[in-house]
Amino acid sequence: MLRKSFVTLLLAGLLAACASPSYVVLLPDLDGGTGKVEVRGTKGTQVLARANEGADLNGAKPPYAVSEERLQEDFGAAMAARPEAAEQFQLYFESGGSMLTAESKALIPRIMNSVNRRPGVDISIIGHTDTVGTAVKNRELALTRARATADLLTAGGLKALAISVESHGESNLLVKTPDETPEPRNRRVEITVR
Repeated sequence: MLRKSFVTLLLAGLLAACASPSYVVLLPDLDGGTGKVEVRGTKGTQVLARANEGADLNGAKPPYAVSEERLQEDFGAAMAARPEAAEQFQLYFESGGSMLTAESKALIPRIMNSVNRRPGVDISIIGHTDTVGTAVKNRELALTRARATADLLTAGGLKALAISVESHGESNLLVKTPDETPEPRNRRVEITVR
């Protein structure tokens, strides 16, 4: 029994010695940019700051370039399983109501295309107003705009797992303005498709 345990332990040790050390790789964002990642291990700390730069988790070696081939070999399945990046749209409204501008109406097919090409869609719709009127009325109007947008998308065949609708009223202005200022870019809904 003792001999069998020793052989098993020895084999496990040999396999561990043959295995590549675990490592982390900094991948670029969809826009090509990268941030920085600090890898703190038992043998040191390394900072990754360039796309496809890697470091062993123990922190022993300085950062190194990771080839596309190695990325695919080690992480290909995980990278292929990543969900598509969220897409954001802004629709604008005529003053005082929930009537979309002509330019915004023209965006509806693009939004529906974004929704329909994703499995298990989650959509967030946030309504906004300019500063004309009271804060209470603007919260109500922004919610009306967000709900009208959700209804428009649903009538167009939207099939989403979750749709959240909320109002920011005049509290989250795209263009900062004094009170009672009619600003067309603040009369909007923000739609996020994930």
